[in-house]
Amino acid sequence: MLDILYQDNECIAVNKPAGMLVHRSWLDRRETHVVVQTLRDQVGRRVFPVHRLDRPTSGVLLFAFDSRSARALTQQFEHKTARKTYWAVVRGHLPDADTIDYPLKYQPDQIAEALTEATVQEAVSSYRCLARIELPFQSAVRYPTSRYSWAELEPHTGRKHQLRRHLKHIFHPIVGDTNYGDLRQNHAVSEHLGTQRLMLHARSLCFENLQGEAVEVTAPTDEQWAVWLAHFGNPQP
Repeated sequence: MLDILYQDNECIAVNKPAGMLVHRSWLDRRETHVVVQTLRDQVGRRVFPVHRLDRPTSGVLLFAFDSRSARALTQQFEHKTARKTYWAVVRGHLPDADTIDYPLKYQPDQIAEALTEATVQEAVSSYRCLARIELPFQSAVRYPTSRYSWAELEPHTGRKHQLRRHLKHIFHPIVGDTNYGDLRQNHAVSEHLGTQRLMLHARSLCFENLQGEAVEVTAPTDEQWAVWLAHFGNPQP
C-alpha cells in the first residue's frame, strides 16, 4: 500500500518509497512492483504520472486520473509554476546557500536515443544548508572523521539526475549515490550507520489544482532518514 498524501477528483499524490520504479522500464523488464500499477490497484482506477522520480529517490509523486488532467498539471512543471523541494544528505560541509548554474549533457532514456548527437542543456539548482555534522569514523584516507550536511535542494530546470549531478559538480555528492557519488564514503556510511539508500527525498510539492486552489504536499521521511536526522539533532529547518 502506498501512502496517499493528497487526493481530489482530478489528481492524487503519494509518497514513493526509495527503490521503487514509477512504471515498468526497459532497464528492468522483470520488475513488476511499480508505483503506477500498485496505485491503480489501490484506488481502483487508472492513473497518469505528471512528473517522475528516479528509482532510488523517495518522496512526493503526483498522478492525474485522466489524460486531460495530466496534460494540464504537466504544464505547470513545464512552465515552472510548480515548485519541488528535496532533502539530501551530502558529503562535506556546504556553504549556507548558493545557486548551481551548470549546463548538463543530455542523457537519453532509451537506447535508440543514445544514437543521436549529445547536446548540452541549461541546468540550474539552488540549495540551502539546514545543518552540519561531523561523525567519528573515517571515510577518506586523509581524515579521521567524516563531515556531512543536510540540505534543502530546489531544481529550477528538469534535467535527468540534475540534483545528483549538480552536487557531484560542487564536490558534495549525495550520500548513497552509486552513479555520481563517493563509493568509499558510501561503504563507510553503510558500515557505521547502516543506511544504504540514496539520501535524496522529494520533500514537498507546491502546485495549483484544477479548481485553481494552491496545494502544498509534504512527504514524511523513512527509517533510514530517521538515522540521519537523529545525528543532525532533528533541527527544525
